[in-house]
Amino acid sequence: MIKELIGKQSEPVKNTVERGAVKKFAQAIGDPAPIYINEAAGRNSKYKRNIAPSTFPVTFDFGSISELKLPNKGLIHGEQSFHYKRPLLVGEDVYCHMEIKDYVEKKGSNGYLGFLILNQYGMDTNDALIFKEKSMIIINETVRKEMLV
Repeated sequence: MIKELIGKQSEPVKNTVERGAVKKFAQAIGDPAPIYINEAAGRNSKYKRNIAPSTFPVTFDFGSISELKLPNKGLIHGEQSFHYKRPLLVGEDVYCHMEIKDYVEKKGSNGYLGFLILNQYGMDTNDALIFKEKSMIIINETVRKEMLV
């Protein structure tokens, strides 16, 4: 069922890189770099303003793909990577969407596991790519069977 969804994309969702959210996120991950939290450091940087930590997009809304019905539990976070064209700038709007890139199943010791690959994109207001995030979600046998029903 999921295999037929490969290539489907969500509609873009507008997200704003808010100063307060960046400060809280930097504190939560324990990264005190002044470029994230100190306004003077941001103004004096080559970007002329603060930037967000590279993993900040985990806070963004990437929309949804209505046909993709994943449960709220029973999933395993497998892998995640971020590739940037440039940093996220505090105050800018970012238009985010996701794409179902691939789905494969492999036999494990406790049955089949599903491996769902999602690409998530952040675009600027001119539709230029800022970042691409790739993530893998592992679906265990019990959840996989429930999704097939």
